[in-house]
Amino acid sequence: MEQVNLVGAGIGGLAAFLLGGLWYSKAAFGKVWMRLTGLTPEQVSAAPMGRMLAVTIPLSFISALVFAAFVGREPGIAFATAVGFAAGLFWVTAAFGISYTFEQRPFGLLLVNGGYHTVQFTLYGFFIGLMNTVLPVS
Repeated sequence: MEQVNLVGAGIGGLAAFLLGGLWYSKAAFGKVWMRLTGLTPEQVSAAPMGRMLAVTIPLSFISALVFAAFVGREPGIAFATAVGFAAGLFWVTAAFGISYTFEQRPFGLLLVNGGYHTVQFTLYGFFIGLMNTVLPVS
């Protein structure tokens, strides 16, 4: 982990977590997401928030850390951001696409969830690249 910019990964993980709160809110794609998943507002409200946060926050940071290790010791902002975009779109979203096809899920759900993960990994890359410029790993 000495090769990883922990500050960049931490900021990226936090930014992606906050993005999820906005992305799946009623102000953005929450209504569409609920319709496509068949969830009701009551079901979403009744979800065990403490457990969900206890799982999603660490996973966001773990994803950012592993992505930071993947892009290497000193990626520039443009490189890390582009790799993040590609990872989100062509790895995560494509993998979802394979599963969603067999599960017969709606294409719109792939757009909502894949869109989130594409922006998530783009944010990881941006903040890791930015922090490598501001606070390089020594």
